[in-house]
Amino acid sequence: MHEHPRTWALVLAAGSGTRLQSLTTPADGVSIPKQFWSLHGGPSMLAESLTRARAVAPNSQLCVVVAEQHRSWWQPVLAALPADNIIVQPRNRGTAIGILLGLLHIIERDPAAHVLILPSDHHVEDEYVLFRAIREAAVQLRWRVDEALLLGLSPEEPDPDYGYIMPGESDGLGALRVARFIEKPDAVEAREIIRLGGLWNTFIVVSSAAALLNLYRRRIPGIVDYMLAAIQSGSKAVARLYETVAVKDFSRDILEGQEADLRVFPVPRCGWTDLGTPRRVAAALGPGLAHAANPNEALHAPTLSLAVQHARHRERERESGAELCA
Repeated sequence: MHEHPRTWALVLAAGSGTRLQSLTTPADGVSIPKQFWSLHGGPSMLAESLTRARAVAPNSQLCVVVAEQHRSWWQPVLAALPADNIIVQPRNRGTAIGILLGLLHIIERDPAAHVLILPSDHHVEDEYVLFRAIREAAVQLRWRVDEALLLGLSPEEPDPDYGYIMPGESDGLGALRVARFIEKPDAVEAREIIRLGGLWNTFIVVSSAAALLNLYRRRIPGIVDYMLAAIQSGSKAVARLYETVAVKDFSRDILEGQEADLRVFPVPRCGWTDLGTPRRVAAALGPGLAHAANPNEALHAPTLSLAVQHARHRERERESGAELCA
């Protein structure tokens, strides 16, 4: 059962995964973005993200932002989605621009929408914990007309490569106020942040579309207007805009400085990772690799090669997509 009839999901799947190219480039030299990986021979992370999104939104209200250059990877995975729900970016201009493009497409179809923003490069060991948190956060939108709700995860270790949210006091409605954001602290600072109650920033957001758009209008009003006009004019106008629009980061350029309009919803530990480093990939593949002396070398073993696993899974997804389209 979906929590609100106007809840939409926006899955972000346009990233290139440049930090892990050494682990994801097969013999043909074409790097595989991590959202298309299959770590253990099952569904790709993009496919798993679609399943999470369907916890709160029906298929007709599930949109995915993808990159044109990744078409051969995402096309079979998204074969069951309505064509209008696949939003293709002509090039990467940062997370803020990708979210804005998807958000405006949703608002054009449903101005009163509630929106779940969900990255597609997350690996989760205990899916039920995250499912429950997403659903509970979606329910809270009923009384959070002007606020955006961020999911903050209880840290499992003082990882200096993550962004952190330092929460403030309770808002009395089941979430915490946001005191500040801390991006990639060193290990010593990360330990202190955790001691003081800091949370990992998962980049998962639930908000009314209107509240989210207001955050954008206060920070980059000109880009919002240009993007609206381009969408109304068609794909060629969007492509022209992407040639010149500045790169913008969602956390740094949109959220930071607007903490008063944000809330953080704490999520219990669930074995979550965004697989941003070789060490995290090794930990996700198996406990024996988590503390390997050389994770890069271990990950290229024949039985663990991400590129090999992806190639096998990609063929299965291609066959599955053909069946769905038949």
